[in-house]
Amino acid sequence: MLQLAVAVVAAEAVDSVVDTQPVIEVQHAIKQYGVGEASIFALDDVSLTIAAGEYVAIMGPSGSGKSTLMNILGALDIMTSGKYFLDGIEISSMDENHLSIVRGRKIGFIFQSFNLIPRTSALANVELPMAYQGVKGAERRERAMVALEVVGLGDRVHHEPTELSGGQQQRVAVARALATRPALLLADEPTGALDTKSTNDLLDLFDQINAAGRTVIVITHEHDVAQRAKRIIRMRDGKIVSDELNKERVA
Repeated sequence: MLQLAVAVVAAEAVDSVVDTQPVIEVQHAIKQYGVGEASIFALDDVSLTIAAGEYVAIMGPSGSGKSTLMNILGALDIMTSGKYFLDGIEISSMDENHLSIVRGRKIGFIFQSFNLIPRTSALANVELPMAYQGVKGAERRERAMVALEVVGLGDRVHHEPTELSGGQQQRVAVARALATRPALLLADEPTGALDTKSTNDLLDLFDQINAAGRTVIVITHEHDVAQRAKRIIRMRDGKIVSDELNKERVA
């Protein structure tokens, strides 16, 4: 599976890898709720740059700001102030319609709850986001089949979510994200609903995808999951308190 993943994903990611422009550049991000003495800063002057091809874990306890940062990075929310460039495009002041387009074209989401459509085949689940992108039917089918092969589910393309294990459902979600050919994969607590074996299988898959050149960002509170990344960013009270290379993984 590794050879297939490298061949397919690397071909799609090569333009991002050779581009020196960061995939993510956040400048002085502030996310404020409320006003005056009652105000809360979910993000408090956060600046961050992530290059193409990095594998980054963002971690912290509940209330640290990591989920808020994930929503900003995923174009699911906007900052109170600051600037955000995604794959060279400033999206800080975009309205919801434009943010929706950016999400569909630039970001592959992987969520803890899988978010698969019930009573719908794995193949159709993977195809759906591409339909919103306007990808023609034959190309959608081909890209979905390849993506499912990459995640090791080439023999499960016609299975519905209830016919798949939790780990397999999460792999369908990864295939769905890959098929859209995004600038980055953004995974929010992706192992939260998985057992130990399925967690390790998923993290092995992330390793392979990243080795092929794809940018991977994982939001997690789990130390073991974060340790699989090559760079670990820790947050507390809306601030980045450390940003370090994982020397064991980089080596």
